[in-house]
Amino acid sequence: MDVVEALQRQATACEDLGSPMYAELLRLLVDDYEVGGVSVEVLAEYEGRSFGEAIGLRLLAAVHSMALSGTAPELASFYPSTGGTWDPVLGWEAFEQLLQSRLGEVRSLLTQPPQTNEVGRSAALYGGLLQLVEAVPLPVRLFEIGASGGLNLRADRYRYVADGTSYGPADSPVVFETAWSGQVPSVELRIAERVGCDIAPVNPLTPDGALTLTSYVWPDMPDRLARLRGALEVAHEVPADVRPEDAVSFLNGLELAEGHVTVVWHSIMWQYLRRPDRSAIQARLADLGAQATESAPLAHLSLEPHAVMTHGRGTDGYEYRVDLQTWPTGKTRSLGTAAPHGQDLIWRAS
Repeated sequence: MDVVEALQRQATACEDLGSPMYAELLRLLVDDYEVGGVSVEVLAEYEGRSFGEAIGLRLLAAVHSMALSGTAPELASFYPSTGGTWDPVLGWEAFEQLLQSRLGEVRSLLTQPPQTNEVGRSAALYGGLLQLVEAVPLPVRLFEIGASGGLNLRADRYRYVADGTSYGPADSPVVFETAWSGQVPSVELRIAERVGCDIAPVNPLTPDGALTLTSYVWPDMPDRLARLRGALEVAHEVPADVRPEDAVSFLNGLELAEGHVTVVWHSIMWQYLRRPDRSAIQARLADLGAQATESAPLAHLSLEPHAVMTHGRGTDGYEYRVDLQTWPTGKTRSLGTAAPHGQDLIWRAS
């Protein structure tokens, strides 16, 4: 995919998901790229990369981190996340000037893998776990691939409010006021282990790690920023082990445990995997599933996009589904749908 198409697609996604600032900024980047502006030099090595590499998000996050850190005060005055107000003319001038004056620094930051493990997706994880544990009332061993900073591994420590019912700790700094539509059971959820992997994990307990995670939140989305900042507080209280390891190696080392349900979870990360790695993960889950028993079950819980077909004429967009497969039966259920950041979560009837 060429750079212009990647930026245009990302602009549409940002607009659809509620960030008019980033939609506008990405379209200004497209204009700049097409006339041979500074963005051509910034993105010189990224022509022909896949959309899954998220080059637009990487660039925006690199610049956002500079605004957040206080090292780009002129730009920060236009970012709502730092108390500023976005202006498409003056804001673009400040953005363009930063690219010109700190080209090498921006290009260096672009080499870091995307860190978009949005805290909002915890609602899908938590609600899915409640439905799993209702059927399999065992302590949970939670394993996440593509875990980033591991914030979603603490999903049970956030508070969810839906249809007059509350779930999770009353004093949590992360609150989903309208968590979902539909019914999920109120059952006791016990998480015995919280382990994740990422090819370049971020430590949310450090200032640099917190800055990286915050830089990937879109600056004009205050609810997302508030959730992330609350989740960073929770991370200091609830340990989780996130290992610098690829998903295939991580799952190859995973074994089932008697008296526990082992849950493999991931959200909006499948696109970042190579096709052979996807096949290897599916094969490993099938191997583990063949070993599963009623007293040592396995579950695969995911929030990922699935192409929607229209009357056999091809893809008509994507549906982001919460899917659950459990073993030893191997049964798969589609639990519900959500938007990529976890909002608009709707549970299907059992």
